[in-house]
Amino acid sequence: MTNPQLVPCAHCASLNRIPAERLRDQPRCGRCKAEVLPAAPFELDQAHFASQLKGDLPLLVDVWAQWCGPCRSFAPTFAQAASQLQGVCRVAKLDSEANQALSAQLGIRSIPSLILFRDGQEVARQSGAFALPQLLGWLASHGVKA
Repeated sequence: MTNPQLVPCAHCASLNRIPAERLRDQPRCGRCKAEVLPAAPFELDQAHFASQLKGDLPLLVDVWAQWCGPCRSFAPTFAQAASQLQGVCRVAKLDSEANQALSAQLGIRSIPSLILFRDGQEVARQSGAFALPQLLGWLASHGVKA
């Protein structure tokens, strides 16, 4: 194994050691056997938030709500980004209505909001929905390149 990366499973949050060159090969979790890095956003919640911050890959979180029109219209763009970022950045969705305490802890004031975490720390935040090229450009300006 060369340059292994620690990556929490999107499903069970177990840490997996994955060789860097295999991150885009749909690696499976050693514990639950699910895909560790899905090509679609995974659901994030209060119970698994802290464990999902661990690991070597950045985590991009879309904070949204079902009643929010801009959130719903941004969802396909966010899903496209997840597909393009597979193996480079983990992509998750946080329902602000179902996780009100976590949304308050994160200081969410408007939705949709994007938060980029690296090494367990917030490194960037952006409110509002935007097109895929702008989203990928924003991520690239923070060191995440698809």
